[in-house]
Amino acid sequence: MLTHNTIMKLQEMHLGVMANALKDQLTDTTYADMCFEDRLSFLIDAEWSTRRSNRMTRLIKKADYAISDACLENIDYSSDRSLDKSQILRLSTCNYILEYHNVVILGATGAGKTYLACALGMAANRNFYTVKYLRLPDLLVELAIARGDGTYRTVMKHYKTVKLLIIDEWLLFPLKESEARDLLEIVEARNRRASTIFCSQFDVAGWYLKIGEPTVADAVCDRIVNDSYTIKIEGDSMRKRTGLCE
Repeated sequence: MLTHNTIMKLQEMHLGVMANALKDQLTDTTYADMCFEDRLSFLIDAEWSTRRSNRMTRLIKKADYAISDACLENIDYSSDRSLDKSQILRLSTCNYILEYHNVVILGATGAGKTYLACALGMAANRNFYTVKYLRLPDLLVELAIARGDGTYRTVMKHYKTVKLLIIDEWLLFPLKESEARDLLEIVEARNRRASTIFCSQFDVAGWYLKIGEPTVADAVCDRIVNDSYTIKIEGDSMRKRTGLCE
């Protein structure tokens, strides 16, 4: 009766995994010779591991990756891609997030920019950082809608506070003045407070023309470039090699 009450209390406290682990201990004779501390440790480890796993699953789901199975272990380091494996391994530790640095990934269409960015995002999730992936065109549309329906500040706050923001298709098309100023606000708010990964087909020199207004372009590029690691992907399209979408 006492054990039944204990299990009920664990479930009431939302410690269901620990409650089930206790049931297993009561029916498994291998635990009989263990001391109290060891048995308690097994119960706590079961609950802790499940909660961490569930938390990671939620983080990955909220990130909304374009490539949900991307991982650094499967990066193609073929010589013609000119990827620096040691650099990517350093980024996999996520120290750049702790130090509020950015990552700029450059390459032609199909080079694998999106896959690499999502893989770095997955590595951040494994370290329990919040991540959000999105295409720049989608971000600009969302901000325009938010400005119209009165939720602009709420939306901007979200993009300012996420630990790692991945912006794909960065400056693929020229910006309107209002769009350029939206980007400046996000970049300025995240500068030395959070990290951003930018995926672009164009070198930084080409960003100025896409942004348009020279003062805003200088401000945006200055805050990104001077605090970023740059990865340039060479070689043929990965779609031709693997059939993966970028």
